[in-house]
Amino acid sequence: MQQRWPNRLWIVRHGESAGNVAAEAAHGASLARIDIAERDVDVPLSALGGRQAEAVGRWFADLPAGGRPEIVLTSPYRRARQTSEHIRAAGGLAQGAPEHLVDERLREKELGILDRLTRTGVEQLYPEQAEMRRRLGKFYHRPPSGESWCDVIQRLRSVLDTVSLHHGERRVLIVAHQVVVLCLRYLIEDMTEAEILAIDAAGDVANCSVTEYAFRPREGSTGKLVLERYNFVAPVAEAGAPVTSEPDANVAAR
Repeated sequence: MQQRWPNRLWIVRHGESAGNVAAEAAHGASLARIDIAERDVDVPLSALGGRQAEAVGRWFADLPAGGRPEIVLTSPYRRARQTSEHIRAAGGLAQGAPEHLVDERLREKELGILDRLTRTGVEQLYPEQAEMRRRLGKFYHRPPSGESWCDVIQRLRSVLDTVSLHHGERRVLIVAHQVVVLCLRYLIEDMTEAEILAIDAAGDVANCSVTEYAFRPREGSTGKLVLERYNFVAPVAEAGAPVTSEPDANVAAR
């Protein structure tokens, strides 16, 4: 039987972005709105985010030549694409690896009318949405024109179908966003709502952290991906770049 899954799968959150910095500043000042001019899709890496991406790229480059990513799938958001480019420039991909494949299904969770609002802003401007979120929980709450975690999971199911259809037995790197990392864990590890929300509550996914799976052919009836590390920040820390985990501007109220 042909193997459905990659031999190894890495999921990396993008480096610190200008939106992360703006969100942190808005929270620190108890502001309602996050001050950033660009569309979320156009928000670039900060200078620190570039250093973080270079650091994780060098970590991949230090892997054996036959152990580096062969395929890269990335969110279309600028900060994720820039992170992918830094990883390639640092020599972090296998020789002959094609250009990264941009997949819009890997985009960040959309907040709709709550975009660019802090939690304080949501409570002030849309108190009915704040109450609905408290009642339903973040897993099921869908703000007007936005997405719930379930909506993100639905589109990521088809991403994993694509990976299993086209990239079985390969080494695959996904570069995306905090909620995407968590929702992929939910799917790959067959978690419950309570289990994934407990992981989320324990701490944010750090910028340029590595989540890594290895295929184990003897697990289950046909083999499965097994988690080897989660939110692994040593590549960034060892390079001397500060580890950051600020929320993105459009999910500061998530």
